[in-house]
Amino acid sequence: MENYRKASTEEDPARCPFLHLPAGTPQVLVKDGSKIRNIVGFALSRGDRPPEGGTTAGVPIVFTATGKGISKAITCAEMVKRRLRGGGGVHQRTELQYRAVRELWEPLEPGAGLDGLTVSRNVPALWILLSRDPLEPPGPADQNNLGTNLPSSHLGYRCLN
Repeated sequence: MENYRKASTEEDPARCPFLHLPAGTPQVLVKDGSKIRNIVGFALSRGDRPPEGGTTAGVPIVFTATGKGISKAITCAEMVKRRLRGGGGVHQRTELQYRAVRELWEPLEPGAGLDGLTVSRNVPALWILLSRDPLEPPGPADQNNLGTNLPSSHLGYRCLN
C-alpha cells in the first residue's frame, strides 16, 4: 500500500434500531477519542430530568458507537446504570449491527500502471438503550430492572467486619 493514498471513505448511514422512542430522546455518540467523564456527565444531565409534559422519572438515553469506540460506550453505559440505580431500576436493551465502509485508494504515480483500489469492510455498530421505564415492546435481549434486588456482593461491594 506504499504506492497508494486514500482518496475517500464512504460509510453507510447507521439507523437507530429502537423504533418506539419518544421525541427528544438524547443520543450519545461515543468515539474512541471521547472522554468518559464528559459522556457520563452529559448522559446523567439528560437522563435525570423528566420529558416535556411527562410525569416519568426520566427520559431514555441511547448510546451509539462504532468500531474502536464500542468498549468505551459499554463502559459509559455501565457507569450511568450504576449511578441511576438509586431511584429504582434501570432497563437496558442492546442491539449490534454492522455497517459497510468502503475506502477508495488511488495510486501515487498515475503512469506506473497501477489501478485504483476499493477496500470494503464491515464495522460493528453498537446501540444501548437505557430507561427507567419498562421497555415496550419487550425484546428477547432486554435486561429488566437492573440492580434493584441484587445483594451488595453482586454490585461489586464487600462488607468489611
